[in-house]
Amino acid sequence: MSSVASASTPTEKEVLFHPELLQKFDINGPRYTSYPSADRFHNEFCEADYLSALKRVAKVNEPLSLYFHLPFCPNICYYCGCNKIITKDHGRSAKYIKYLAKEMAMVCTAMGAQKKIPVTQLHWGGGTPTFLSHEEMTELMHHTREHFDLLPGGEYSIEIDPRRVTEADIALLAELGFNRISLGVQDFNLEVQQAVHRVQTIEETQAVMDWSRKYGFKSRSVDLIYGLPKQTPETFKETVDAVLKMNPDRLSVYNYAHLPHIFKPQRRIAEADLPGAADKLDILSNTIARLGEVGYVFIGMDHFAKPDDELAIAQKEGKLHRNFQGYSTQAECDLLAFGISSIGKVDDSYSQNVRTLDEYYAAIDDGHLPTLRGLQLDKDDLLRRELIGELMCQFALDTELFAKSHQIEFPSYFNTEIEELKRLEEAGLLEWQGAKMVVPIKGRLLARRVAMTFDRHLRESQAKGTYSKVL
Repeated sequence: MSSVASASTPTEKEVLFHPELLQKFDINGPRYTSYPSADRFHNEFCEADYLSALKRVAKVNEPLSLYFHLPFCPNICYYCGCNKIITKDHGRSAKYIKYLAKEMAMVCTAMGAQKKIPVTQLHWGGGTPTFLSHEEMTELMHHTREHFDLLPGGEYSIEIDPRRVTEADIALLAELGFNRISLGVQDFNLEVQQAVHRVQTIEETQAVMDWSRKYGFKSRSVDLIYGLPKQTPETFKETVDAVLKMNPDRLSVYNYAHLPHIFKPQRRIAEADLPGAADKLDILSNTIARLGEVGYVFIGMDHFAKPDDELAIAQKEGKLHRNFQGYSTQAECDLLAFGISSIGKVDDSYSQNVRTLDEYYAAIDDGHLPTLRGLQLDKDDLLRRELIGELMCQFALDTELFAKSHQIEFPSYFNTEIEELKRLEEAGLLEWQGAKMVVPIKGRLLARRVAMTFDRHLRESQAKGTYSKVL
């Protein structure tokens, strides 16, 4: 039995945005696309550990999820913190596709696969996946289908830069089996776009949306970023209204994390041009209110969806999940990740590939999987991962059901955490309804802060690492 307690739908009197809480609790913290978070990975976890995990999961024979990191971009966006390679040379991407095929073959051999492995979720991320030529896209999908069986009804998604695609590209992606697209927009204001070196028109973005409908894509998502240089509450409202006219199924509204000491391209952004804390809160408040007015449901973190979208339905039914690609309707399946810096989740472990092309090619040429680091989860990690996942997806946890399923005494096991939660409870970020722990509507923008209480690794290290702000 699931320990999820389905969250209620906000009423007109109950709103997400409470500035006094946001100002008080907007600290740095993990995004919990995984628990433990990736900064806990270590180099003692090596190829042999990954191979062992692959063999264990092969015995289960359940459908898997696939992720391909395609790092190439023709131009740099100053805000971007992704692992990317700026180039216009398709010779580099053509070579990379061949090595992805080799890595897939090595992984499937390690799993002892005698037939195609079933897959229910696939994602191409970047970088700019549509940097690939038609031949390269077709080749990569061909190699993928050589080893994996993409099941009907699965989620097969790709990240799109609307500046870099034509109608022929979208037609090909549909033919290859993709049924979902995620469009990067960030902001439509020209002054903001020039400040971040990404000029993109409403018209070319609308064209991609139209093509995706023409060729039968099931879902369209748009990514926005608030906190970029030159942004104001007024200009961002214009961007939101322009996006809403395009009628996307989902929206993500991310907070820009300015970390120039880590991401070198961000050094080209003048800090004086960044909106102040008050303007950022206004932008967020206005956006939440506007999306609510037109009926979008707050899924969690930065995500919104139409009420009839699969994400909103999954949350309502207590079936929402979270993984390295964000929120998902797919069950908690193992994730095989391919390409540089990609992170996979296999059995009770995480693994991450090397970060550079040279390291990646050298490892595969030597007959080794390109594993850089990872983490073997213990029983406590697995328990806390489930708990944090349910808080992040459902905003609630039935502690009695949870304790029963894990054969623990919840009050004693989490004695320290329950004491720490009292401060959050007093502030209104958390409520107890008998044995049910609930993040009320006013606390949902700060669900990460509640989840952090249960992060044993964070508590023991007392380090905030390079985390972004909660908001």
